[in-house]
Amino acid sequence: MTEVVFHLNVPDLESYACRLLRKAYLKGARVAVQVREPLATALDQRLWLMAQGEFVPHAGLSAGDRVVKRSPIVLVATAAEAAHASVLVNLTTDFPEQPGRFDRVIELVGRSEDDLSQARVRWKAYRIGGLEPQAHDLASPGSA
Repeated sequence: MTEVVFHLNVPDLESYACRLLRKAYLKGARVAVQVREPLATALDQRLWLMAQGEFVPHAGLSAGDRVVKRSPIVLVATAAEAAHASVLVNLTTDFPEQPGRFDRVIELVGRSEDDLSQARVRWKAYRIGGLEPQAHDLASPGSA
């Protein structure tokens, strides 16, 4: 069954996503990142410019099918484009298409009331679809 985890109250989505993606890469995960502009471009640049020894190989769909198939991390506009991934990281406010086809879905949610409100809608959609999301609130004491 698909594991769904909401990382709530993320102070800086771009930085947090980079750390999460590096961790996933080091564990050998194949990850799709559902992201829209301008965050997609910023995230792409940030992943290229990480500190020496922390490079995270990734590609966008425009890189071509051969590169995308070999990339452990692929930036996509929709989950439907995530053909080779077992993990989906959602940086949008959209409910991902067919989330049950992934082993794990990670929702990154900012601190704004709008972000949290839209996350509540997605949370309910997961539950209606038979998935039981879990919350990891970064604003809680002891969260990293």
